[in-house]
Amino acid sequence: MEFILIITHLPDKERAMALAHRLIEERLAACVNVMADCTSVYRWQGKNETASEVPVLIKTLAQHYARLEQLIMSMHPYELPEIIAVPVTNGLPAYLKWIADETLVSDKK
Repeated sequence: MEFILIITHLPDKERAMALAHRLIEERLAACVNVMADCTSVYRWQGKNETASEVPVLIKTLAQHYARLEQLIMSMHPYELPEIIAVPVTNGLPAYLKWIADETLVSDKK
């Protein structure tokens, strides 16, 4: 079983919370952390940009990535949203088991 942490950012807390609740309801994630606002500085279409964003951390299994990416894309207002999957190589075994237990059910829909 491969565990991953998915990182994305949304433009406001309301959209971040809507995504978090949807991921949990659909059992695509065991836990979603909606963080405090941050300031992102980046280059987009040839210009330097600064934006207030809400970081979102999603704990799940790699087997759910395609469905999760599709859901994020459908709910995200950005033309090119950040969606990054980071492999989890180690973790507290009981916590990793909990992630698996909370997300495996989504395959049985």
